[in-house]
Amino acid sequence: MAEQGQTRYPPGAQILVRDEEWLVRTARRTDHDGDRIEAIGVSEFVRDEEAVFFTGIDTVELLEPEKTLLVPDTSSYFRRARLFLEAVLRKTPLPQSERGLALADRFLLDPLAHQQRPAELALSMRNLRPRILIADVVGLGKTLEIGLTLAELIRRGRGERILVVTPQSVLEQFQHELWTRFSIPLVRLDSLGIQRIQREIPAGRNPFTHYKRVIISVDTLKNIGQYRHHLERIQWDAVVIDESHNLINQGSQRRALAETLSPRTDALLLASATPHNGDKRSFADLVSLLDPAAIVDRDHYDPAGDLGHLFIRRTKISPEVRNGIGDEWADRGPTLSLHCPATEAEERIFAELTEHWLPAPSGSTEFGTADRERTSVSTDPLFAYNVLKTFLSSHIALKETVERRVVALGKKARDMAAEGRQPDPAIGEEQAALARLGALIDSMGDGRAPGDSAKLDALVEQLKDIGVGPGSDTRTVVFSERVPTLKWLAEVVPARLGFTPGKDGKTKAVRVMHGGLSEEEQRLIREEFSLAGAPVRLLFTGDVASEGVNLHRQCHHLIHYDIPWSLIRIEQRNGRIDRYGQRHEPQFRALILTSAQPGAKDDRTVAEKLLAREEEAHKLNGTAEAETGYYRADEEERRLIRELVEGRTVEDFLASAPAADDADLAGLFGQVDTITEGEPPKRAELLSLFDGDAAAFVDTALAELYEDRAEDLIGLSRREDALDRPYLSLSPAKAPDLLRRLKALPPSYLKEQGVAERMILTFDRGLAQEKLTEAREATGTIWPTVSFLSDIHPVVEWLTDKVLVQFGRQEAPVITSPYVDHPTFLIQGIYSNALGRPTVVRWMAVSADPDVPVGTMTDALHAAKVGPALARTGDPRDLAHLQSLVPAAVARARAHLETYKDEWAEQISGPLAEYRARLSDWRQDSLDSLSGGSARRERQIEETADEQAHLLDQLTTTGLPLLRVLAVLDKPAADAPDHTSDNASESAEN
Repeated sequence: MAEQGQTRYPPGAQILVRDEEWLVRTARRTDHDGDRIEAIGVSEFVRDEEAVFFTGIDTVELLEPEKTLLVPDTSSYFRRARLFLEAVLRKTPLPQSERGLALADRFLLDPLAHQQRPAELALSMRNLRPRILIADVVGLGKTLEIGLTLAELIRRGRGERILVVTPQSVLEQFQHELWTRFSIPLVRLDSLGIQRIQREIPAGRNPFTHYKRVIISVDTLKNIGQYRHHLERIQWDAVVIDESHNLINQGSQRRALAETLSPRTDALLLASATPHNGDKRSFADLVSLLDPAAIVDRDHYDPAGDLGHLFIRRTKISPEVRNGIGDEWADRGPTLSLHCPATEAEERIFAELTEHWLPAPSGSTEFGTADRERTSVSTDPLFAYNVLKTFLSSHIALKETVERRVVALGKKARDMAAEGRQPDPAIGEEQAALARLGALIDSMGDGRAPGDSAKLDALVEQLKDIGVGPGSDTRTVVFSERVPTLKWLAEVVPARLGFTPGKDGKTKAVRVMHGGLSEEEQRLIREEFSLAGAPVRLLFTGDVASEGVNLHRQCHHLIHYDIPWSLIRIEQRNGRIDRYGQRHEPQFRALILTSAQPGAKDDRTVAEKLLAREEEAHKLNGTAEAETGYYRADEEERRLIRELVEGRTVEDFLASAPAADDADLAGLFGQVDTITEGEPPKRAELLSLFDGDAAAFVDTALAELYEDRAEDLIGLSRREDALDRPYLSLSPAKAPDLLRRLKALPPSYLKEQGVAERMILTFDRGLAQEKLTEAREATGTIWPTVSFLSDIHPVVEWLTDKVLVQFGRQEAPVITSPYVDHPTFLIQGIYSNALGRPTVVRWMAVSADPDVPVGTMTDALHAAKVGPALARTGDPRDLAHLQSLVPAAVARARAHLETYKDEWAEQISGPLAEYRARLSDWRQDSLDSLSGGSARRERQIEETADEQAHLLDQLTTTGLPLLRVLAVLDKPAADAPDHTSDNASESAEN
């Protein structure tokens, strides 16, 4: 019997429920209904059906290992037994004590140590659970780091139920990377997807239980009121929240979402290149989602010392990153500031702004102005700077801003009159100034001819120099903060470059992306820009594309048509093409509008200085975000404008910014490596009868399951490309159990590649990478025609499950080998914690000779030379006698486990004891720091301490081991002496 809280049903075990046989996929202990077992049917009536059982409701029979039935393996070269053993090895989760990486080298990506470090940190001994913040700067590959970490959790049986929450703009990009690189399918759910599922399932059913691995946008899920009752009723193995800096604001919908999910998941992965708003308390609140007992005083702590096990942050100049990326990330070139002298019409606007809207304050000698009282004509000085910024974008954008302001002031004046108040002279003065601005704007051209706009003329010239034009493959992304500017540029630039419009008056070479478009429209634009075969050559985009969006696949030219007044935003923009995977030197240009008007505030006043500072910071620190100490772009810009309104300069702003107020945070978010470099990430010890070769396993499994009928039964065919790289294809439509598994794949992938009818697969990384690259060269799809078969690919998992049921209910194969001296029983032993997760796994070889110590399954198989070259030369010498030895072998294995239990469990109990001590210190220090009248906080501290202590108890090895007889090695009858003279066998029997 299992102790309270312990499950008895490991993955891969076969159980009998309702008189049908099932294969256990996962099992965990519940508080009220016994074990919750997720299983798949293996007997004929329920074959491949998925089901969930609760041992408190159903009678679940797990046959005792002593009753294992031994069955001679009659397959050629013991193929069936070898496959069975390999399947058990693959299905058994790695134990809690295994901290090394198991799959890091088995995916479609470069084996970069820096991208493997987050998974290493998540599994480290200091972490009670896999909960970390991945805070690498823009471009290092956080999505790949998340994928690797999730894959390691899946291999440990801790990744069955996954929820990924991302911004809408990167949702499909994230989904694409996890499938093409790692073979992890995520079902994309938006509000329409949830509604569709709710129509398909019974009323009241939780839509989030319909699929096991889900990706959803934070914009959909942040409506916590609508989905709270569903989210509160489900437990996840792993939750990923991308762009997690949005979780900092207490009381926000996003924060409420995170607080709902955090206690309902084992693993929690937060990701953000800017995870800090400059306030230590806010960062402490974010970290509390990972470990609520990590910090005593949220205002005083050492980020690296106290929290180094909970976050990881690197920049491009971090040594391990620099040494690893090689040619996969070209160094960026210098940012070219291109001065654009204002036209006569633009100078008139500068004069109007300088004289009436942005005069130098009294006493200022800025730009040589006289010492006299000058005030802004605007009733809102901040709006006056908005007028300037808009004009520095374009006169088209300024026109819209002026028109909106005219409407707003007119309404304000009418409201005052309706209330019987006297007209405000200041409103009238600003209205007159707006009228003058409007007239000056109307005197300018529309940009279709040279001379209307200095920056537009410079943009056209630069695009021609870069090579953008008809017949060229060169692409460029042009950023602007203003939507009217983007739309205007898209209208006038193509013709000046020689692009011919279509019947609708637009050219296919140009796309415009901004926040006013629907998510589907934005997705299609991003996808098209990433495909080499698509006709688009120019992407005019706003800062909706500055966070998390990849634009580097086919582009290495970026032009700032206008410049954000934020170092962070400039860096985020540049990061769209300056990121891992960029093979060409990223080239940046910025158009700097200059004025000869005395006292004018042109782009040299702010923008050019910020560009220079961002470039300097990037070279020195690899990031610019810690330069000011304001870790949010909007706050950084708002503070800068306030400084300008008060008569100070950009230099004053940068010198007085709070960046150096807290040396810990400045260092933390400039550059820090939280894991010691030098040694590669530790690898897990994996057992395999196929030397870890998934291709050999799949080939052998297909041969065993389908023999000579694979082409008829599943449409299997094998081919090689022109470079002799092998691939295979099959028809999932002919294998309904496989087709059901594939329904979790992205619908666009299933449809575009016709996966149901024909799925093409390969283990060859070169071929898979080539097909992934070809997809980017295509015009109609981002999905490769060939799928890379990783160890966790649905097809590999499908074959693994099918192999496991080749032997009947609680049967174990007998393998005969002339190299075996005595019958040897291969037995799996598992100790688990109260959550049902393995803490210790041992693969034992128990000889029938009691004088032979219990060995390892690997050594026994090697000594018996079990492999594709071991021919079957005869049956076991006496099957009945072997069967009689099973109980003694099981008893000996159990005794062996008990003898070494404490030694093995120390690998688990040691780190848990350390955390328990830290928890005790945290509790006491937190209570000691309380002032009077803090009963509510005291209660929170006690509750947190109790919850963490309960978790510690659940992670401790508990109960009796579960044993399974997997196979028996014996001499073939022709080579073996009569067993009656075998004293060792008799002793074992006794």
